[in-house]
Amino acid sequence: MALSSLVILALVGATLGSAPHHQPAYGHRPAYRPAPAYHPAPAYGHHAPKYEHEYCDPTAAPACNANSTLSYCLEDDEYPTYEIKGAISADHLFAKKYADVADQSADDLVDMVTKDQEEAFDYSYYTGASTGDSPYDVTHWAGPEGYICPSDVVYATPKRAANVEGKWRVIVNDVHYYSQTARLETCLFPEAACRALAPCYQSHCTQKSVYHRLLSFDPCDPYKGLFIDIYKLPSACSCHIPA
Repeated sequence: MALSSLVILALVGATLGSAPHHQPAYGHRPAYRPAPAYHPAPAYGHHAPKYEHEYCDPTAAPACNANSTLSYCLEDDEYPTYEIKGAISADHLFAKKYADVADQSADDLVDMVTKDQEEAFDYSYYTGASTGDSPYDVTHWAGPEGYICPSDVVYATPKRAANVEGKWRVIVNDVHYYSQTARLETCLFPEAACRALAPCYQSHCTQKSVYHRLLSFDPCDPYKGLFIDIYKLPSACSCHIPA
């Protein structure tokens, strides 16, 4: 009986050992996408690429000031009207910053001289009676009424100007009917002898200036909005007699 049991167990083991071994079915394997082919990084070599953005130098004179020694422009073909209008619309305090007397003349600002008189005091008016060959000749300024130091006077609305730090700004003028008027008086011949004074006085004409506070716009930083800046502008031409 024991022998029969051993024979049966041996036969069963042989049968199990000869049966083929099957891998378990896990289902379908996931199909992965192929790895993307990345482009290699560009080789710039020795020089890096150049970008279009240029540095804005606020001390550089604008195109309107080309071939001029003045620190302001009365006309400006590149005046940023659109940007100024946008800055005015976005500034809720604009009405508090802005102030001007648009109608200015000698009738209001020069005692004992009328607007018509002052407008007549130009270069041709002073030099019409001259018998000299140069503005430094003692007879050059012998003439009719007028300022003792001949000058050019204009009631102007500057479009651009260099502030006291030498940085050029755009002045809010002639935009949405807003203007900022300034009386500008410039010596026709600075350091020339004063008119109608004897040469023994050794007099000379001297340019005077005054500081103006004007509502301004920075073309190099348009997001700054509108602000008050200070400018040194010519205001008078006076006669100086040394001690």
